[in-house]
Amino acid sequence: MSEELFTELSLQICVTGLILYMGFIVYDLAKESKAGKYGTIVMFGTLGFGVVGFLIKTVISKVIG
Repeated sequence: MSEELFTELSLQICVTGLILYMGFIVYDLAKESKAGKYGTIVMFGTLGFGVVGFLIKTVISKVIG
């Protein structure tokens, strides 16, 4: 396994784990603060924008590079 492949795989795995962990944190924060249905949707929507941005960056870098 080359260093480049290892770096790419570990980045994808670690970022996926980080996104899942952030989702858990947002869920717990919404539950503890009694944000309600709308507040929880807004919180997860904001987190979702960051995830979509990361995915778009990955796709664009694959297409260009």
